[in-house]
Amino acid sequence: MLSAPLLNACTLGPDFKSPDAPFAQGYIPGQVLTARPDVPGRWWDRFRSPNLSKLIDDGLERNTDLQAAEAALRVAQANVTTQRAALFPVITAGFDGYRRQDPTQVLSANSASGQSIYSVNTAQVSVAFVPDVFGGTRRQIESTEALAEVQAFQREGVFLTLSANIALAAIQEASLRGQIAATRRLIDIQNQSLGTLRIQYDRGQIALPDVVAQETAVAQARLLLPVLEKQLAQQRNLLAYLTGRLPGDGVAETFQLGSFRIPRPVPVSLPGDLIRQRPDVRAAEANLRSVNAQIGVAIANRLPQFNLTGNIGSSASTLANLFTPQTAAFLVAGSVAQTVFDAGAKESRQRAAEAATEQALALYKSAVLASFQNVADVLRALQADERALAAATAAETSANRSIELARAQIERGQFTISILLTAQQAYLQASLARVQAQAARLSDTVALFQALGGGWWNRVEVIPAEAAATTLQAKNEIPRETPQ
Repeated sequence: MLSAPLLNACTLGPDFKSPDAPFAQGYIPGQVLTARPDVPGRWWDRFRSPNLSKLIDDGLERNTDLQAAEAALRVAQANVTTQRAALFPVITAGFDGYRRQDPTQVLSANSASGQSIYSVNTAQVSVAFVPDVFGGTRRQIESTEALAEVQAFQREGVFLTLSANIALAAIQEASLRGQIAATRRLIDIQNQSLGTLRIQYDRGQIALPDVVAQETAVAQARLLLPVLEKQLAQQRNLLAYLTGRLPGDGVAETFQLGSFRIPRPVPVSLPGDLIRQRPDVRAAEANLRSVNAQIGVAIANRLPQFNLTGNIGSSASTLANLFTPQTAAFLVAGSVAQTVFDAGAKESRQRAAEAATEQALALYKSAVLASFQNVADVLRALQADERALAAATAAETSANRSIELARAQIERGQFTISILLTAQQAYLQASLARVQAQAARLSDTVALFQALGGGWWNRVEVIPAEAAATTLQAKNEIPRETPQ
């Protein structure tokens, strides 16, 4: 048989080269990044919330979307193994045996015994091999491996999205609990003021419309609670779904804004590293590699196709004589075929593969641009969150002082109902704004970890082999540990 170097003489088509990273010193105008703080694989632990860490771990174990993504990866890995088998010959072994009766001895002249009833036993081994002369099979393997890499990074994308969604849902639950608590605080304050007004009305110190106005304010504040409580219940259902539970099963963990801490420092990867970290960008690059390999497949299919076959065996009337030298037989055959006319079909397939590569390259560039926009948007949001939280905290402090002064005036019988109502409304709005600003800063911090890729390269125990194999070790790549 021909040697492998001779049969696999060349590989046609363009070799894949990863596109160069865009040159950028920062994500927003005027930003210059020099440090390179890494993103931890378990970034959610940085919020120092045991309940959050436990819930995310639980969700990663039970979530059905992640299980489906892992199954899809296993399918892709099995397809790679199947495709690699095309480089090897197919060997089959068989045994046939039958007993036959011919109508006359004349017809049975070919039998071993010269009798009209005789047996024939045949054992043989057959070998079929399609040599990869022009590298079409190897290009197909390359394409299939790249598709498995796509699935590996899509799985990482599901992992990242799931962990981020659980964190965001937990923060939103904490926000709703904070808004409910702020509303109830205001209702308590309003009821205290209402009690004082009723006493003053009974003494004839104020008119009934002032009491009624305060009663209306209390009722309006209470209108907010059912809406917030409904949203809280739905948020709990969302957490149950994300962690693979039925709504009736619920989740044991509850969340308050005070149970979260803002990670310090917040990592911001260098722009040149971002495209190696983002699962969506890596998936787009792997897809580009897959369709690029199809050009080589299409070129090879336009050239002559070779086939080699051979079999060796033995045929005898008795099993005892089956493997004797005089019963042996063999066959070696080879063929080559070249398409003479197909109305340009194979040429068109090559042009289609080239156009698909151009399309995949454009999609890759779009994914890179979107990733930079994503990080820039989150960084801008975090800057705004700091200012918004400071303003909301100051507003709440001022509103609280205003409402204390209004209540003091009520106690002295020196007040205007409009001032009291305005102070109460301002306090409610400022309190809700402060809670929402806290939640927004936490949520945007989660969004930053997500935008930077989620640290999958530091999460050794869950990295698929295909994704790990594509992580380069050059100095401009992301370092990671060797799987244990």
